[in-house]
Amino acid sequence: MYTVLEAIATANPPYKLTQNEAANFMLQTESLSASIRKRIPSIYANSGIDFRYSCISDYGGDLQNFELYPDNWELTPTPTTFSRNQKYEAYAPKIALQAAQQAIAQADLTPKDITHLIVVSCTGFSAPGIDIHLIKHLGMSYGISRTMIGFMGCHAAFNGLKSAHAICQSDRQAKVLLVCVELCSLHFQVADTLENTIINAIFSDGAAAAILTSRPFAEAEGKLAYTDGYSLLIENTEELMNWTIGDTGFLMGLSPKVPDVVVGHLPDYLRTFLNDHNLTQSDLDFWAIHPGGRRIIEKIQLACELSDRMVADSFEILRRYGNMSSPTILFILKQILENHQIGTSDRPNSNFQNGIALAFGPGLSIEGCLFQKV
Repeated sequence: MYTVLEAIATANPPYKLTQNEAANFMLQTESLSASIRKRIPSIYANSGIDFRYSCISDYGGDLQNFELYPDNWELTPTPTTFSRNQKYEAYAPKIALQAAQQAIAQADLTPKDITHLIVVSCTGFSAPGIDIHLIKHLGMSYGISRTMIGFMGCHAAFNGLKSAHAICQSDRQAKVLLVCVELCSLHFQVADTLENTIINAIFSDGAAAAILTSRPFAEAEGKLAYTDGYSLLIENTEELMNWTIGDTGFLMGLSPKVPDVVVGHLPDYLRTFLNDHNLTQSDLDFWAIHPGGRRIIEKIQLACELSDRMVADSFEILRRYGNMSSPTILFILKQILENHQIGTSDRPNSNFQNGIALAFGPGLSIEGCLFQKV
């Protein structure tokens, strides 16, 4: 039996900002030092991002339309974790539902056909949660099997894919709906540090859903299947990336050392993973690299000697959406699949056989998965 990737759909909240508008919001705040304020325009301009999305209207810069922050440019009192989580409870289910509805329709299924639901999120908590909301509003079976993967960060979609694969390999009738949703912009902090300024400059909101099914060879032939996943925890790197709950939202720590550390361990990671499947890097026809930021894609491209074509989709999703945490890799895979179906001249269908997806998160850890055409 093969775990076939049947469909991917994406959704974003309604407030679309240019990167320049996002920078202007930060420049209007009155609590930042002159040294940080001076760095903001170049940090935002050099991020590789043109647009980002938010579930709240605040970042448009109109005090009268603020719904999370107080209507003053000191942005005080600072919104609490409780108030931010209330917004998450209101908005996360909406875009999760949009993505799920589209994915089910693309796969030519009905909600009642779905046997397993996996929800991935790290930017909010509620119970009953998004899984219950999806079951009720989609009209799925009340006896559906549910899994929640929480607080794992940018690479969490890979744990969702791995769980879906395990289900499909153990249940020949499995039709799994995987939904990733993150509202990162709810947790932006107006802190007077360079690290925080960079974090505010790259993260965004979005949702993505995928359908994976268990198929025999006769039904899977010619389709793209999830083959395997591989996780590597890098020793003594816990302090380089972290995601903790504070009184004023979820607080991120992101060291500038992350790209170099990841790239230093990536060649061995790839050799180990690909050797298990009798493949080498030259056998890979596409790469989906999570754009934690522009630098990490650039460094991986250089270290792995990848052509511009191999990293174009990762750069394009970063440019159009920013870093949406866990859904981002599904946005990239969706674009790769659409380009393949179009059959553009520089991406011939006949060469679309093996592909790898990669992401990086707290740990530090490298998560990856292999896709192969059946």
